[in-house]
Amino acid sequence: MNVDDGLNTELTDTSTGEAYVLHLAPRAQGQFVGQVVQAYQDVLHKVEQDCYDNDVFKSSQERNLITQIKDLYGDELEFLWSKFLQNAVWRRADTHKWYGALLTVTTDKLALPGATHTVTVLDLRARPNDLVTLIDGQHYLPGYHMNKKHWYSIVLDDTVPLATIMERVRDSYALAK
Repeated sequence: MNVDDGLNTELTDTSTGEAYVLHLAPRAQGQFVGQVVQAYQDVLHKVEQDCYDNDVFKSSQERNLITQIKDLYGDELEFLWSKFLQNAVWRRADTHKWYGALLTVTTDKLALPGATHTVTVLDLRARPNDLVTLIDGQHYLPGYHMNKKHWYSIVLDDTVPLATIMERVRDSYALAK
């Protein structure tokens, strides 16, 4: 199968040997159909998790950040939300607390000037006192979609050097203890 062709499935009714299609009919009802739909979706989800890479973060800064965090802490991104496949988190293995999140967001939601476009932000933890001096509205923003008293965002557009970002990741990791 060519990856670009997608995934094709066919269910067979084992009692008749014929193709089973009710799981694809939006108005089909009944306990059995519901069980088939659930089992079908579970298998597709498992195939997706086990066989496909979620290749959302493509810029060199994003890829280098992901690699450096994996090398430093051994942590992989976790894609927690099936409706938001462009968002993922890193969490400590020992406390299970998040210390970073990669989120795809439009610039208007960050109150950034200029034409609206999509960017990737890194959300990190910080001490409330440190946020007061850190947030500058340009490189460091209030935490997108997080508690702004404890989180801030960095737009991953190469304006903040990766070495600086990694120092901040280390601080965030320590705060997640």
